[in-house]
Amino acid sequence: MTDFPYELSDSVLMVTLDGRLDTNTSPQLEKFLAEKLETGQVKGLVIDFEPTEYISSAGLRILLMAAKKMKSSGGKLILCALSDHVQEVFDIAGFTPVFNIEATRDLAVVAAQN
Repeated sequence: MTDFPYELSDSVLMVTLDGRLDTNTSPQLEKFLAEKLETGQVKGLVIDFEPTEYISSAGLRILLMAAKKMKSSGGKLILCALSDHVQEVFDIAGFTPVFNIEATRDLAVVAAQN
């Protein structure tokens, strides 16, 4: 996962995480998000987990950092389409209540715009 497919529409950045978000790929995601968010054009960030097979604690850390950055700028981070396995990692880590999680990308985009 070195490339992160993304789309920016109406100040909502939609990023798809394909494969694994772990110690190898987390630094790349951190750099990618920092570059996209520093422009000030992003008011909502949607991260689509549909094709994500695995997330580690390193990945969770990057998501927490992104959530803090979005909150401090008045924006929102919305996660969507978590597989059962990825959802279980969030549940075990106690992060499910920390994040806004929607079932689909469409619902996530609406939540990010509101």
